[in-house]
Formats: sequence, C-alpha cells, structure tokens
Amino acid sequence: MKKNKKVLGIVLCMAMAVTALAGCGAADTSAKKSDDTKAADGGKTADGSQPTADSGKKLKLGITLYSLKNEYTVRLANAAQRKADEMGAELMVYDGNYDPSTQISQVETMISDGCDGIILNPQDSDACSPCVDKAVEAGIPIVAVNTRVNNDKITSYIGSQDVIAGEMIMQKIADTLGGKGKIVIIEGPMGQSAQIERRQGIQNILDKYPDIEVLAEKTANWSRSESMTVMETWMQAFDQIDAIVAENDEMALGAREAVKAAGKDIPAVGVDGINDALAAVEEGNMLISVFQDAAGQGSKAVEVVIDAIDKKPVEKDYWIDFEEVNKENVAEFKQRAQQ
Repeated sequence: MKKNKKVLGIVLCMAMAVTALAGCGAADTSAKKSDDTKAADGGKTADGSQPTADSGKKLKLGITLYSLKNEYTVRLANAAQRKADEMGAELMVYDGNYDPSTQISQVETMISDGCDGIILNPQDSDACSPCVDKAVEAGIPIVAVNTRVNNDKITSYIGSQDVIAGEMIMQKIADTLGGKGKIVIIEGPMGQSAQIERRQGIQNILDKYPDIEVLAEKTANWSRSESMTVMETWMQAFDQIDAIVAENDEMALGAREAVKAAGKDIPAVGVDGINDALAAVEEGNMLISVFQDAAGQGSKAVEVVIDAIDKKPVEKDYWIDFEEVNKENVAEFKQRAQQ
C-alpha cells in the first residue's frame, strides 16, 4: 500500500507539472532532454536513427488521461508508469481535466516535445479525434486506452467492452427486482464511449423486461458529488424508486449516500471496482460492482505503443474482460485493486 501511495503521488505531481507546461504554449523543454532522447525534428535521434526499445536509446512516451481526479484513471496511470519504468522508457503524464481541447493541446505538446509514442484516454469520442490526426501527421504511433476515439487512423485500442458492462449491471438489477420495478439510470459524460456503450448494454437488457420502467436518466459525469445531487432531486420527484443503475462506481456511491441520508434503502450497482465500491459490496451497501482492470489496461497500452514504435505487428483491438464483484468474491478483488 505504501508503495502504491508513493507512485500515485508521483503521478499526480507529474501530471500537474506537465499540464501547467502544456497551458503555457511553446515552453523551453531543453532542460528535460538528454543526449539519448529523441529530438522533435522528424522523430529521430541526433544520429538520424529512429529510437526503438532495442536500440539502447531511451524512448519517450506521453499519456493524456481525460482526468486524474478519479481513482480509476489514477490507477491506470500508475500501471502505465510502472510498465514504462520496467521497459526503460520515459513517460510524461498529462491531466486532460475533462476537456477535449486540453487533450488536443497536450498531444501537440507531446509532438513538439519529441515523444516517440502517445497514449490517449479520450474525454469525448468525436471531439478528441484531432489528437489522432495530429499524431499520425507527425508519424508518431498513438494508441487509445479505456475509452474509444472515433478515428480509424488510431494505431490500436486497449480496453474492455463497455456494452458488456452495461448488460452485467442491468441484468443484476433485473434479477434483483424479479423483472419488474421502477429504476433510475445515472450516466457518464455524454459522448464518451464508455457512456454510450454502457447505456447500450443497459438498453439491451431493458428490452427483455418490459415491466421495468425507467423513471429518469441523467449524467453525473462520473462524479460522486454530482450523483448525490441528482439522486436527491429524484427522490423528491418520485414516490417510488426501486433500484439505481449507475454507469460507474463513483456515481453509484454518491447515489447511495443520498439514499442513506434520506433514511431509505435503494439497491445500486456500478462499474470499475474502485476501493470504496469493493468495501460497499462487502458491507452490502452495493449489490455488485463490475471490475475493470485498470492495471491491465495501463500496462498493455505501454506495451502496445512500444511495439508500434519498434514496428512490430500490433492488433487493432486488445480486449480485457470485465468481471463481476459480489459478496462471495470481493476479497480477491480487494487484493487485485492494490496492484
């Protein structure tokens, strides 16, 4: 645990520092470059060769995450950092702060700063598409991780199939309610691939249960505090709510806080397997969480982008399975979440 806290702290500090640089435009980066670091000119080293993992010249990678303000993306960033360290590469970590234009600017900074490969965790599937175009124009491999970007030029995508996550949480609610009842749905940021695909998965199951009524649905932007406010409003608007379907754990936990404060008990489900959600499942405060392997995604993204830099064959998609966390198996996932 101490080691994880130390790594998390390093990543957050680096993210803040690098984001500040990105906001300043063309900052002087010469102090960060060494003789074995790629020059920004054409993606080559001083001797004119393309750096590779096997060339003995240190690769420089950049990753922009849609936010570093939630546990899941921090866990992913930590895993990417560990894998980069293991593979002898430098990794610059950027906080996109839920803003596609910020992420585009950060990719431009990575390109001008001489990155050999880029990892993109996009806030918006469409609005972040220019990130891919800019990297491709510069001849730099770019992979997306965890959330999709709508651009066929992307080198690879590493993630989990979010439609399946939506189906898993909705099926649990359908089973719990016996196929009939009144529910609310709390969604992620509108336009992000995880929101779109998880909502599709939820709908796939709802179509099988005509006696389950959706009273309301609204985004809470993956935020616990926003979800709490949304749930408070719904409890005032509706006399009966039988279950809460939240597209991530933070929002499920926020909704449950509102429910408990009102002296009620409405079951909730979520996605990610963050620490607080695992504790909530163990305590019976959430029905299930669907575990998304942040460590697996972050680590694989670094491996794939380095393979692409080395011109090794890479797949277009790499899938990492979702797994249900319930009272019977939660101890296993609590251990895995510390990785």
